[in-house]
Amino acid sequence: MKKVILLTAVILLSATTFVQAQDGELSGTASVTLLSEYIWRGFEWFGEDSAIQPSIDLDLYGTGLGLKVLWSKGLGSGNELTERLDFTLYYGNTLYEYETYATDYQIGWMHYNFPDGPWPGTSTSMDLQEIFATLSWPEICPEGVVPSYTVIKMWPYEEGSSLADFSGWLHILGVGYDLPVEGLLPDIPEQILHLSAAIVYNDGVNTTDPAGIKGQESDWSHAVFGVTTDFDLGNDCTLTPGLYYQSSWEEMVNPSDEFWCSLGVSYAF
Repeated sequence: MKKVILLTAVILLSATTFVQAQDGELSGTASVTLLSEYIWRGFEWFGEDSAIQPSIDLDLYGTGLGLKVLWSKGLGSGNELTERLDFTLYYGNTLYEYETYATDYQIGWMHYNFPDGPWPGTSTSMDLQEIFATLSWPEICPEGVVPSYTVIKMWPYEEGSSLADFSGWLHILGVGYDLPVEGLLPDIPEQILHLSAAIVYNDGVNTTDPAGIKGQESDWSHAVFGVTTDFDLGNDCTLTPGLYYQSSWEEMVNPSDEFWCSLGVSYAF
């Protein structure tokens, strides 16, 4: 039944896209990001191993609809069963444009696919899915601080999966700020540092137990702080380094604080 509902939604969205696409063009971004460690919503996904993440993000003809595919591959041995393909269908737009309370929003559905699953001790598919909504308010703070709120509902992709206890909610309160500083390269007069911070309330989502025997207790699980910046390489290519720190508060999510870095290259087309 869930798959029928999903297929119907995709058909309706595709029909809307076709009607609106007459005046638009297909565009998007292809990227590859190298991570010193892959921390996903607080969890060490590949342990302490580094990871690589190729992705493609398509803007469907300027309609607000988008489709993103991301592959997460651990670079250490023994990570084959937890490698992931993430498929995301989303829609974004703005409410109350030009007002102080202008609201940017994005809603969507994500499918987490494990090509080499299921893990030992589990039955049927290891795949997970979620629906999400993100709201942000870019004009509400006069100093350029942008608050945001994301709500996520996750559950197994297939009925009868051993991962029933992975079902749960996540609530993420975030804030972002673009800080201009003196250029980091001689030919760049100004550099923009993208600062971010977020705290996460985990209401039942637990990935530390592959068999899904027990779920995560509801609690504020962690906070994440990050800084990234962009370097224009020309020819629509961008280099983006990043630094992140996680303060971990809930042992079932992560028993230790984390620090990691990233380096991404993207091409806009």
